[in-house]
Amino acid sequence: MRTSEAQPVVAGIDGSRTHPVTVDLAADQAVRRGVPLLLLHIWPGQYTGRYRCRGPVPAEPDARRLLDAAARRARQRAPWLTVGTELRTGSPAGVLAEHSETAALVVIGRRDEGPGRPGWGSTAAYLARHSRSALLVQRGGGQRHGPVVLAVPGPEEPAAPVRRAFEEASLTGSKLVAVHVWRPGEDPVRARRYLVEVLAGWAGRYPRVEVEPLAIPEPEVAYTLERASRRGRLLVAGIRHRGHLGDLLLGTAGNGTPTGLSPVLMIPPGPARTGRTALSPRTARAVS
Repeated sequence: MRTSEAQPVVAGIDGSRTHPVTVDLAADQAVRRGVPLLLLHIWPGQYTGRYRCRGPVPAEPDARRLLDAAARRARQRAPWLTVGTELRTGSPAGVLAEHSETAALVVIGRRDEGPGRPGWGSTAAYLARHSRSALLVQRGGGQRHGPVVLAVPGPEEPAAPVRRAFEEASLTGSKLVAVHVWRPGEDPVRARRYLVEVLAGWAGRYPRVEVEPLAIPEPEVAYTLERASRRGRLLVAGIRHRGHLGDLLLGTAGNGTPTGLSPVLMIPPGPARTGRTALSPRTARAVS
């Protein structure tokens, strides 16, 4: 059951070797927003769908012990945080998508699917197209440094990712690198002008954020994204972001995504639910 009527941060815990990092990241995000943390594990014991896990299915008591251990870790990281757990059966993608209807944020880890398969795994790839809340995909380990990198939405796409990228850069005191892709046949001058216009209004609201606009031709996207993933602290893009850049973020344009990369924050097209309340000075210091 949910621990509060406030919109929680929901973290999907899968028992992989990197899931403790996902727990830490989710706890930090819940503290920043002043909302509860809900740790969710989808036990595969009764699931008979297409993407049933390979190998022996863990027993239900093992699943509960996994959740209990994750909750202890979250409470050790943030003793003042309200932490709840929930064990479900079914499709992980479906259950997490259901929770995204009322979550402030969904946090999951990236599955290493290996060469020739989507770099995020089927659950993350599905949520990156269908989540109703913001989605944070943990792809590496430990504290990240460097700039916030924004995949600038196109003229017909919602501007919510731009606002969130400025917010994240302001909160972390980071530089913001805004990347816009122009395709062969397009006028690069118009592409750069569009990028400047998109950023101008938000830069006025966040005057302390250093902004680097970067308009690149489509053939340079893969290289630029790879460098940003290794050197940045966070990548921000829109859910259902169209185009080659969005496909690369999902890992569908290559042969899998290596580990040790920055998290990706994907923003839904509607008004993003932050679930934030006022933070006490102690809490604000803890997450700064």
